[in-house]
Amino acid sequence: MATSGNKNMNAKLVLLGDVGAGKSSLVLRFVKGQFIEFQESTIGAAFFSQTVAVNDATVKFEIWDTAGQERYHSLAPMYYRGAAAAIIVFDITNQASFDRAKKWVQELQAQGNPNMVMALAGNKADLLDARKVAAEEAQTYAQENGLFFMETSAKTASNVNDIFYEIAKRLPRLQPAQNPSGMVLMDRPAQTPASASCCS
Repeated sequence: MATSGNKNMNAKLVLLGDVGAGKSSLVLRFVKGQFIEFQESTIGAAFFSQTVAVNDATVKFEIWDTAGQERYHSLAPMYYRGAAAAIIVFDITNQASFDRAKKWVQELQAQGNPNMVMALAGNKADLLDARKVAAEEAQTYAQENGLFFMETSAKTASNVNDIFYEIAKRLPRLQPAQNPSGMVLMDRPAQTPASASCCS
């Protein structure tokens, strides 16, 4: 969830998508400004953090980069549970990775945080000649399913910072929650009588 205070907030963000779509490359580009041509597959998940300034607020993303291989799928709920945002990544040169991205969207809609900000990233946008997924198709799908869509390239850094910045702008924050849920801790005076306390 996103927790805030004094216009600073922490937001858990998860990256999901097919193996080889470029999730780790996107995170590395965003967090460290690096691109590694032959990135090894993530095992389980990797954790990163990065801060962005939006208007007069600061958002610290706690980023979980999940493994794309099917054998790690059962671990995914552990990472997206309670997440304030998700980036579902597919490779624009691979139709199957777009189909897999749609499955992730369905899973998040069914089991994720209902207020989650979801972005669809069509990665490897530098490989236009090898494109298999039309931008219009992905854009339409995103609009119909409550996501926003951007084409990104971890290699050239195109739209990488932009997609995280756009998520930060869309996070519900700095307004009191009508119905606080999840990881919201309130300061309340203790109202329980002393006799009810354990082990005194």
